[in-house]
Amino acid sequence: MFRTAAFFSEVYMEKMMDRGVLVTGGTSGIGLAAARLFLSGGARVLLAGRSAARGEEALRLLGRTGRAFFRAADVRKVSDCDALAREAKENLGRLDVLVCSAGVYHEGAAEALTEEAYDDIMDTNVKGAMFMARAALPYLRETKGCIVNVASDAGLHGNYLCSLYCASKGAVVLYTRALALEAASFGVRVNCVAPGDILTPMTEAQLKKAPSREEGLAAMASVYPTGRIGTAEEAAAVVCFLASPRASFVTGACWSVDGGLTA
Repeated sequence: MFRTAAFFSEVYMEKMMDRGVLVTGGTSGIGLAAARLFLSGGARVLLAGRSAARGEEALRLLGRTGRAFFRAADVRKVSDCDALAREAKENLGRLDVLVCSAGVYHEGAAEALTEEAYDDIMDTNVKGAMFMARAALPYLRETKGCIVNVASDAGLHGNYLCSLYCASKGAVVLYTRALALEAASFGVRVNCVAPGDILTPMTEAQLKKAPSREEGLAAMASVYPTGRIGTAEEAAAVVCFLASPRASFVTGACWSVDGGLTA
């Protein structure tokens, strides 16, 4: 983990000093790992999440550098999205990068779909990304900044008993591509990453349903050509590259971070 941070600080993030970065879903998993890498490159980062307690713990894990901040917010609410973008500009001084990592997961048969599950998944994964972008774009236009959305391999192919989640992440992928075309005219890049299974709290919740964690992890890893699932740091590394000036000619792309799963 620390070698990854040092690598990005030296190779990719040298121009991130004092840039302003807003990360939704920033208190755990890929979002938190990305925040750590941005901080290692000298950026100022505003983390957003629903839980104030998890936000405080995230700041502790990041070392309380004085360049990381937290705001409790729910991206399902348009008013919270607007407030987050404003606070990022005010607290960070500028907004250069928006990372939409807030997301929830749902498994279940299509015949068992409930309106409650639909609203939760679509409002978090799709509405949250779209209205966060709407709120952030005026500030990103000022800085010629960028957006990186966190999609999923499930947005690229169908997964068994996962139609609702697949639909939400597929929407994120195509929204990313469409917004990239629109935003290119004013100098804003928009990309997304499509991780496979990554060892995060969301994945750990899935593993609890297995007879044992070890068996569940082995079964999960068995479908990957690499023979394992990924780490949050590995996915975050791609997020941070896409947000860095080194990726200045990359927009409208969806980068798979899945150990060859979708190859």
